[in-house]
Amino acid sequence: MAILPDVLRPGLRIVFCGSAAGRFSAQAGAYYAHPRNKFWPTLYRIGLTPRRLAPEQFGELPKYGMGLTDLCKTEFGADSELSPAADDPEGLKRKIDFFQPRVLAFVGKRPAKVFLKGIFLKRSVAYGPQPEKIGRTAIFVLPSPAPTARAYWDESWWHKLAASYRPHCRGC
Repeated sequence: MAILPDVLRPGLRIVFCGSAAGRFSAQAGAYYAHPRNKFWPTLYRIGLTPRRLAPEQFGELPKYGMGLTDLCKTEFGADSELSPAADDPEGLKRKIDFFQPRVLAFVGKRPAKVFLKGIFLKRSVAYGPQPEKIGRTAIFVLPSPAPTARAYWDESWWHKLAASYRPHCRGC
């Protein structure tokens, strides 16, 4: 059973994919729920949402052309606590093939590395757009907004994603 439900539907511009729900998010039943997680304030700051959403409002993201999922749907915790066997790159690929968002944005390098190695046999991953695609879906790798990853935080990659995939008017 999934720790957090997928927020997916056809026609989305961006689907954000993390490793798995963190401990705080699993307890709250909401994506990116830790109070120091930068995900929700960043979406607002970069113009992908017209207001700052609270974690419990994650189901509203499709109104703004965005969705959510995780590479591992059956475990929760920090990346170092997840068992590799619980990752499901093939399952994620099937979801992306079915829903066909414009871009799959990995929220952190770990889920991107696991997915790109599992599907494309790619060994290294850098932040930003990737040459690989899933059908017409582009792939983009972002720094993790988690408080535990603050040493790697660089909001400029989030701005680059927004500049490429947001509608012409804020919040449309």
